[in-house]
Amino acid sequence: MSTQTDSLGRATFHHIAPQSDVVPTERELRWLKHIERHGPQSSQYLYELTRDTHRCKDTALRQMQKLRAGGYLMLPPQQRRTAKAEFNPYIYDLGMRARDHLRDLGLDEPTVRPQGHWWHSFAVAQVTSAIDIAAANDGVRYIPAHEILAIKGASLSILVGRQRLIPDQLFGLDYGGTYRVFALEVDRGTEPKTSPAARKSWASSIDLYRQVIEQQIWKSHYGLKANLLVLWVCARTGDVEKLLEMVGPMAPSVANAVLVQGVPEAGMAQIEKHKLSFYGSRWQRAREVPVRICSVS
Repeated sequence: MSTQTDSLGRATFHHIAPQSDVVPTERELRWLKHIERHGPQSSQYLYELTRDTHRCKDTALRQMQKLRAGGYLMLPPQQRRTAKAEFNPYIYDLGMRARDHLRDLGLDEPTVRPQGHWWHSFAVAQVTSAIDIAAANDGVRYIPAHEILAIKGASLSILVGRQRLIPDQLFGLDYGGTYRVFALEVDRGTEPKTSPAARKSWASSIDLYRQVIEQQIWKSHYGLKANLLVLWVCARTGDVEKLLEMVGPMAPSVANAVLVQGVPEAGMAQIEKHKLSFYGSRWQRAREVPVRICSVS
């Protein structure tokens, strides 16, 4: 049976003394809203989110522990099922009290959080979180999926013939009156490359995106005028070239719309190590020079 407290009686992953008088501050509400928008978040990213107003990291980590003691944050157990988990930053998700508190304040939103296997959902959440934080620091507004879907009351999934394309996540960036919309795909090295369409594979996903882009189906489905780009994050850096080779023979409108970046497999579950690079670093393309998404130029 695991120890609930350390030798000094302090909180551990398994236990923390409850506190009934905790009320989230304005900064802490930003944390709760950020998790609501993106999904489970590393303490590193929550600290980065409010670093512009609160620079002390130790204080931030203590405040997260306080929110956990108050029932506003919880620690998903999946994060303990990795090697040397005790050396990794805590990953937080919303507790029931946080959801009730946001609802009572009228701040809750029908956000679209990533679905599926927990580690995959966490990886997706960290990518969108990194882009959101870095974009805000750059004066660029992050547009979450639920705002896009509300335009026409659309679903995330797009009907393509008899199949459905379901991006891992959808978001937009408002550069000050100029917009881009992004579909995000995160491959942790578990998806087959060319298996039949009965199971999600690179081949089937790429072909669905090809049809969506060539026929501009996303415009009618989501009610958008902005261009759609597909961000593809690969857990194995060697997979970047493989994916680009599959996209390369397609029409330029498709090949240039698929942007690929590699994240080392060992770091995928600890994606905070990559800090905020997804917004400012280069994304590879099959036919054209690499591009950054931090500007439209």
